[in-house]
Amino acid sequence: MALSTVRNLIPHSSSVLRSGFAGAAGRLVCPSSEHDIVTVVKRRYFIGAGAAAGAGTWAGWSQSWAARFIRGRVEELGREIPAAPHRPSPATWNDNAITLAWLGHATVLINFYGLRILTDPVLFRRIGVDLGVGSLGPLRLVQCALPGDDLPEIDVVLVSHAHFDHLDTPSLGVVRGKPVAVMAMSTADLLPRRGYSAVHELAWGQSQTVTTPHGDLSVRAIEVKHWGARIRRDSWRGYSGFVLEREGRKLLIGGDTALTDSFKHHRTLGPFEAAVMPIGAYDPWIWNHCTPEHAVTMADAAGARLFVPVHHQSFELSREPFMEPIERAQEALLQERGRLAIHQIGETAVIA
Repeated sequence: MALSTVRNLIPHSSSVLRSGFAGAAGRLVCPSSEHDIVTVVKRRYFIGAGAAAGAGTWAGWSQSWAARFIRGRVEELGREIPAAPHRPSPATWNDNAITLAWLGHATVLINFYGLRILTDPVLFRRIGVDLGVGSLGPLRLVQCALPGDDLPEIDVVLVSHAHFDHLDTPSLGVVRGKPVAVMAMSTADLLPRRGYSAVHELAWGQSQTVTTPHGDLSVRAIEVKHWGARIRRDSWRGYSGFVLEREGRKLLIGGDTALTDSFKHHRTLGPFEAAVMPIGAYDPWIWNHCTPEHAVTMADAAGARLFVPVHHQSFELSREPFMEPIERAQEALLQERGRLAIHQIGETAVIA
């Protein structure tokens, strides 16, 4: 990606960035640090465009998405990222059990009877356009519970859709081992090819038996209510949840979804030991992201025994307060407190 491309992203970000969180994927070699990346954007907007059209003033007071994006990145300069409340120890997990840990956002590390799975890996400080020296996009609110170097070797990577907060190319490029990637339809072209032993794209209702050194895993893509475009123009890209099955046990991975009746149909694919469900980014994006109460309703409809909430406390992608999603999930499960398997980033739960 040329420097002019990055410069032009910001004035047009309402049409380019909003769909999949950032603009066209590419690389930039000019800046040498995260600070330089944001400085380039600031200089372009406040000096270049600002001299001609008063853009600095616009960015200071406008409530448009583009202006808020710029202000957010500027405000993040120098901000410390607190450590995750918990740090998983996957080396100690029992290979004769189903154990999982929430690493942050939609990233879950799963040991499924000795087979290691990673969902929607997002491991670095920022998400957004990969510039080669860092990503242009939001800074984490809480550190990833395990950096990439501390992850075990992974057997299977699941990618639910192409949005920048789920398909993070720098993170996918550092996953340890020789994993098999199972991805939503029409997203494999975005995957860094190095290090992956095989790549499978699945449409809704399609299944794939994945063979790994630690055994087989059945993966089925399921319908959810979301959208798949990484940038506004690539609306053909798919989006999915997943059903995982191994040795007669099943997990449901909800991906990203708004409230939908599809989960009552997914019940026929169960029973599920647990449902990993998104609970954040619903204000104001309610038509594409479910509320915590909706997430519980869908997990109930699918017949999931345990509830694993994700997609909150990690990035500021919406307007609800930091703790609101998990507090509402706790309230929704007040009469079934034992079903809420995870509360904080880094927590580990033995599912079965």
